[in-house]
Amino acid sequence: MEKLRRVLNGQDDEEQGLTAQVLEASSLSYGTRLKWFVICFVCGIFFSILGTGLLWLPGGIKLFAVFYTFGNLAALASTCFLMGPVKQLKKMFETTRLLATIIMLLCFIFTLCAALWVSYISRACLLLTWPLTRVVTPPQRSSESGV
Repeated sequence: MEKLRRVLNGQDDEEQGLTAQVLEASSLSYGTRLKWFVICFVCGIFFSILGTGLLWLPGGIKLFAVFYTFGNLAALASTCFLMGPVKQLKKMFETTRLLATIIMLLCFIFTLCAALWVSYISRACLLLTWPLTRVVTPPQRSSESGV
């Protein structure tokens, strides 16, 4: 109702700040969203570090794959509390980020498959290519900037 009232009064969403738009789009309060962001992010880091530590135990590669993947997914999901899951997915699948998103998701799947179902030789190849999951794509320059 409030949104309809603003439109009828001639106030656009562009006049609102980013924080006001985010608060309006979510049913959670800002404090609650911030708390859950921190909780998810810290859990994600904890599980990633735990998985890396379990890698050195006998038979720990399966535990590594599960905990490391879960930790990365939790850290990724933590930003959903700040901007919302729909906006998060829209931003992840923009044309400039699409390749990086697909590579990241495939690495999650391949890590689990390789650790749980594939032979030891393939696991060694996986550990050699593991740093590729941490590659950050450079920002795209637009052709309009003149640089």
